[in-house]
Amino acid sequence: MFHLTIRTLAAVGALTVSVTALAMGGRPKGDEEAANNRIAPVARVEIAAAAAGAAAGNRSGEQIYKASCAACHDAGVANAPKLGDKGAWAPRIALGLDGLLKSATAGKNAMPPKGGSDANDTELARTIVYMANKSGASFKEPAAK
Repeated sequence: MFHLTIRTLAAVGALTVSVTALAMGGRPKGDEEAANNRIAPVARVEIAAAAAGAAAGNRSGEQIYKASCAACHDAGVANAPKLGDKGAWAPRIALGLDGLLKSATAGKNAMPPKGGSDANDTELARTIVYMANKSGASFKEPAAK
């Protein structure tokens, strides 16, 4: 009796596998799109020009300041003179625009060259004028070249 039950179960199992295989066309079909989705990268990086409103080369000092300088100069990080701190800026302003431009272009103390920005010379000068004028200077903003 036990052999008959095992044979019956084996026959039913084989029949189930055969019917399933026939229904699926003989072998499982892969869904290429689903497979591609499963192996797709989690993230993608796209490098594109910033679309902050002003084209590179035509940005204002304030735009460059907010994008590259504010992180340190708003909080005084690494002894950076805070924007608007006339006492801290007075000796720097005394160097004149050319002196400040030279320091900013080369970098000073913890500040990297150009403050780490991609500003061109005119934009950098505008940024220095913006910062210095907010801190007690009265420099004239340079015109676009």
